[in-house]
Amino acid sequence: MNSPKNFQEFFDENIPLVKEYAETRSAILKLKAIRSFSNIFGLLIWLVISAFLFFLVLIFVGLVMGFWFAEMTGSLASGFGIATLLLMTFIVALALLRKQIFIYPLIRIFIQTMTSDDQSETKSEEHGEN
Repeated sequence: MNSPKNFQEFFDENIPLVKEYAETRSAILKLKAIRSFSNIFGLLIWLVISAFLFFLVLIFVGLVMGFWFAEMTGSLASGFGIATLLLMTFIVALALLRKQIFIYPLIRIFIQTMTSDDQSETKSEEHGEN
C-alpha cells in the first residue's frame, strides 16, 4: 500500500516543475507573438515611408514632365495637361492592377514573416540547437 504515498510524493515533487514549465511556455509564446508583431509593425512602417517617398518622386516627375511638355508645346496649360493625363493613366493602371502589384505580394510577405519564425525554430530544434 505504498503506492498512494509514492504517487502523492511524485505529484508533490512534480507540480512545481509543471507550473514552471507552463509559465516558461507561456513566456515563450508571448515573446514569439511580440517578435511577430514587431516584424509586421516594422514592415508597415517601411511601407508607409516607401509610399510617402514614392508620392514625392511622383510629384517631382509630374512637375518635370509638365515643364518638359510645356517647353515642347509652347504652352504651360497644354504641357501640364499632357503630364496630368499621363500621370492619371499611370494611377488608373496602378488602381486596376492593385491586387497583382500590391495586395498579393503584401499578403505573401506577411505570411512569410509570420511563418519564418516558426520555420527557423523548427530547423534549430531538428539540429539540436537551443
